[in-house]
Amino acid sequence: MSTKLIRIALDREAIRRVLTRIAHEILEKNQGTEQLALVGIHTRGVDLSRRLARRIEDGEGAKVPCGEIDITLYRDDAGRNRTRPEVRGTEIPFRVDDMRIILVDDVFYTGRTIRAAMDALIDFGRPRSIQLAVLVDRGHRELPIRPDYVGKNLPTALNEHVHVHLIEHDGIDEVVIE
Repeated sequence: MSTKLIRIALDREAIRRVLTRIAHEILEKNQGTEQLALVGIHTRGVDLSRRLARRIEDGEGAKVPCGEIDITLYRDDAGRNRTRPEVRGTEIPFRVDDMRIILVDDVFYTGRTIRAAMDALIDFGRPRSIQLAVLVDRGHRELPIRPDYVGKNLPTALNEHVHVHLIEHDGIDEVVIE
């Protein structure tokens, strides 16, 4: 019988702090909110993008449009496994053309999810720029993609798993390594 060792990498307060920092970094790098929009990658990236939008609005007094994107059909491994993929839907309630889009995801790993998200986003128009904000960067890139905003760098072994739990889905805010 094997026991799984779990360690908490970020607790509720740490997540709150890193999201506040990322919101400030986004505002600083983009010199405000003009032509700025957030797009969360399903599932937990959507919740994180909404939290970032609230922090930006609290700090700047300006609402930043939010969207959500499902990359299921854009993945390079789609169709490789025999299960039917669960498509969650994409909702981008603003014009993408000439916007500065911040893609938001929970864990950055190989870069393949982000590549798929960029492909999906481009189907909606031509943004001025695409930036990437992630709660956790665990390393192990396979593509030349790097986040612009990182909550926490967590070097991990390939056999470790990073799980992000958010109150909206899991009843608790924490990041654990298993």
